[in-house]
Amino acid sequence: MVLYKFKLMSKKKKIIIIGGGAAGFFTAANLDENKFYVTILEQNSDVLQKVKISGGGRCNVTHACFDPRELVNFYPRGNRELLSVFTKFQPADTMDWFETRGVLLKIEKDNRTFPESDSSQSIINAMVNEVKNKNFEVKTQVSVSDIVKHDEAYLIKTKQGDFSADIVICTTGSSPKSLKLIQNLGHNIVEAVPSLFTFNIKDPLLKDLPGTSFENAEVSIPSLKTEESGPLLITHWGLSGPAILKISAWEARNLARLKYHFDIEVNFISKPMSDAEELLKEFKNSNPKRSIGQSKIFEVTNRFWNKILEVNHIDPDKHIANISGKEMATILENLCEKKLKVTGKSTFKDEFVTAGGVDLKEINFKNMASKMVPDFYIAGEVLDIDAVTGGFNFQACWSEGWLISQHLNSL
Repeated sequence: MVLYKFKLMSKKKKIIIIGGGAAGFFTAANLDENKFYVTILEQNSDVLQKVKISGGGRCNVTHACFDPRELVNFYPRGNRELLSVFTKFQPADTMDWFETRGVLLKIEKDNRTFPESDSSQSIINAMVNEVKNKNFEVKTQVSVSDIVKHDEAYLIKTKQGDFSADIVICTTGSSPKSLKLIQNLGHNIVEAVPSLFTFNIKDPLLKDLPGTSFENAEVSIPSLKTEESGPLLITHWGLSGPAILKISAWEARNLARLKYHFDIEVNFISKPMSDAEELLKEFKNSNPKRSIGQSKIFEVTNRFWNKILEVNHIDPDKHIANISGKEMATILENLCEKKLKVTGKSTFKDEFVTAGGVDLKEINFKNMASKMVPDFYIAGEVLDIDAVTGGFNFQACWSEGWLISQHLNSL
């Protein structure tokens, strides 16, 4: 009986997962402990750091979009490849996975999905407990310096010693060092550029108004013939919010080529100029003695409305009936067709997303295996896949990790 057990044990293969983030942990959490010894190597002192801070510490775990054909439209890079991945594991499966492990989830009105606890720790605990229960090993503060293929096995070199593995799963994220490790094994790397960033803008209209938001605005980059709409936020350094983040993701490569210096046009109220003019005229005719500064005509804050008047030297105490045609045109232009110069970008270091990474042509999307090296799998941000904000980047990690684990479990 003991001998039989030893034989079973000896058949277990060693898997090293490089990177203790979302993709790495979810892969480990779904691997069969009866078939594999698994060790996760994480260079930081804590695992799942991005999961911890995402969504303001609440963890936007996925997005309630249950049609894979619709879901892929949120991925500027990787949309074609991810279609088959999402047909096997999609947001409904993610929600089921966490809820089965006692993490209740809620869908908010914009379809972003969070734990009911409003704490990312719920998501972290579910994965960490799963990995612990399987007796898999997690080693932190271990930085991989090289991956060497030796006959049928791999040698993972680190300052803390070397690790041998039959199978390597690389889920490191997209740092230059990580990409170099994979490049050294023969993979092509698509140059990484920032995605999901805010625009640095210095303009009198935005000055002293940080925190001012617009429920639905339109932002266009005329030189690129591109436009996005959604909530918009004035920040200390310029403009942010989903409308900006979406356009930064879709145009990541073009904006890098422009060295982040370009012109944008903003419609703060998402109304055509002609419709806004009609509303302004109607209000003017109905309230001729109302001062322009006290006139609530459009869905903007009083501070923003009065800022338009201030920067264009229009007296806020002037009766609206006395507003000249030129002043009216100036107000409408600032609301509907405001031209602004972007002079740089700001990224959130902790929620940094990049476009670029391992060339997707070199990955088998049936199981996330490398086409260049045997027994080597790649998932997460290290791939040339990225999404707009809203839980989509995590969903790609969960789905890719699931595919790897199910494939390996079936061998």
